[in-house]
Amino acid sequence: MSLQNHLLTDDQMRRFISHGYLILKTDFSQEFHDRLNARLDEVMTKEGNWGNNILPRLSEVNDVFQSPVIRGALTSVVGPGYVMHPHRHCHYTFPGRKVQGWHKDSYWGHQKVRNHHNWWAMIFYYPHAVDEEMGPSGIFPGTQYYAKRAGDETEQPVFMEGGPGTFALIHYDLWHRGGANNSQKNRAMMKFQFVRMEAPASPAWNNRTSEWRAMNGDAPPTVHEALWRSQWHWHLGQPAARDGDAGEENIAELAAQLGSDYEPAGVDAAYRLASQGRKAVGVLATALTSDDANAARNAGYGLSALGASALGELIDALSHPNETARMYAAFALGEIGGDALESSRAVAELMGDTSVEVRRTAVEALGLLKSPAGATIPGLIRGLGDEDGQVRFTAALSLQRIGADAAEAVPALSAALADENRYVRANAVDALRCIGTTEALTVALDHLSAHRWCPDTTPDNLF
Repeated sequence: MSLQNHLLTDDQMRRFISHGYLILKTDFSQEFHDRLNARLDEVMTKEGNWGNNILPRLSEVNDVFQSPVIRGALTSVVGPGYVMHPHRHCHYTFPGRKVQGWHKDSYWGHQKVRNHHNWWAMIFYYPHAVDEEMGPSGIFPGTQYYAKRAGDETEQPVFMEGGPGTFALIHYDLWHRGGANNSQKNRAMMKFQFVRMEAPASPAWNNRTSEWRAMNGDAPPTVHEALWRSQWHWHLGQPAARDGDAGEENIAELAAQLGSDYEPAGVDAAYRLASQGRKAVGVLATALTSDDANAARNAGYGLSALGASALGELIDALSHPNETARMYAAFALGEIGGDALESSRAVAELMGDTSVEVRRTAVEALGLLKSPAGATIPGLIRGLGDEDGQVRFTAALSLQRIGADAAEAVPALSAALADENRYVRANAVDALRCIGTTEALTVALDHLSAHRWCPDTTPDNLF
């Protein structure tokens, strides 16, 4: 069946942008899920959890993520060229498992500036029916844009219950938790991560209108119309901020809110300022370079939403003595993207920064800026040799995003195949595949052949 028939609608995209999730369902037969559940029970109870190797160990899992329903949903929010991240996991809980705390997922033990734009997504998939007693996953709608929990009545949890094949498409940064398993049944939830490769140039869903329509009562508890409109236009491949998008605002009053201890207010102020266009650049740039961590963070998001009109101030901030200012400036330049030689050169210089947080942000920004290759590739090659594991695996991911223009990095990626960090190695293989030259593919295939993983080999079946 055509993937076009499974792309999201405008209403679904509006809901995903505002709420941070959609609950959908695949169309596999009951027999398929019975077979998958039987194999899951056998593997998990006899062999333990295979973690990242769950995909080759159970071939049916690959069938799940090749489903047109799942591929259509993912294509809609992270673009047609998305990739499956090498971190995969089946959260398999036995009766008596305690409730998790509310959390955002880390980046494999590391932290980074969280993307409001949909560069990352997750799928939570249930191959069997899940009810309240089994401890369904819980989510806080609309919280994907907050670094901290609001901790008030705006946090209204939704719990993921449903029949076999129910799945949640989730913004990576949505606050969530696993529930307590108070039943007498085992519960399986497969959590897979997906990464966008390209900034949107046009809508990837079944788009019918270019205008953002206000949620009009169908919003999560905290309303952020300016933020949501900005995300909508980004997904359309259009500039997110235009003078007076939402009418005239009091810039001084909004600027005072950027550092609010109540994060929803600060985030809202940032995007309302961005909707005012060039006249808001000054107050956002001042906040970016301030000693107020909340204001600096929110200013980074506001300046990224402003787009090209903020480039001069952001490039200037890359040399600011405050490392937080440098970090958020690099982040915003990456989010703005575009073929900007000055931005790419300035961000690449940060690969020698003494702050690891700045280098982590810069190496991701180079992969979003992409070109010109002469400015970005040397910095990413340097990143592959960084002492920090997160810088190295982000460098490999950035080279994967750049693809064919990164051929100069093949020797460095070949060396990265021996890195101590599993995700550096995995991203290096995928970067070589995306580069696609004979040399790159030969290096990747030689590595994969030597490290072939046999899904049929178990302690009970060694030969």
